Amino acid sequence: MALTLEQKQKVVAEVSEVAAIAYSAVAAEYHGMEVSQMTELRNRAREKGVVLKVVKNTLAKRAFEGTKFECMSDSMTGPLLLAFSMEDLGSAARVIYDFSKENKALETKLVSVGGELFGPNELERVSKLPTRDEALSILMATMKAPVTKLARTMKEVPGKFVRTVAAVKDAKDAA
Repeated sequence: MALTLEQKQKVVAEVSEVAAIAYSAVAAEYHGMEVSQMTELRNRAREKGVVLKVVKNTLAKRAFEGTKFECMSDSMTGPLLLAFSMEDLGSAARVIYDFSKENKALETKLVSVGGELFGPNELERVSKLPTRDEALSILMATMKAPVTKLARTMKEVPGKFVRTVAAVKDAKDAA
């Protein structure tokens, strides 16, 4: 069923709106997937804050104009599923990577982060990027480590003195 001009404009506007605020995008070929698998993928994506769009490539290319995903336009061929990360850099990559391990019909074609285009071999690396909360906890642990080490070192001096005095006392009591 062909789309009317108004429907096409609406689709382009929706994808463009999502692309304008997304952190990263993954394009994957979904040829050969069953409806139940696609429904499961959509449910997983919704849980992780990932927006999935199945759009004609010509409409997606128009939608990507002026966004950081414009770099994907030249490489888009075949039936593609577009996954956009709305919460953190790696969420779309995590959803697609995890799902493609179970379902071989989903094949990653393009990965884009921050206006840079990566090949499908970078999907795993992008999927392992920490979430915002994980990144903050790593940063806080790194900032806290020197202070903790200093406190332990300063506490050790009187502790060692007390242990030495206790050892001398035990030695005198034994003699």
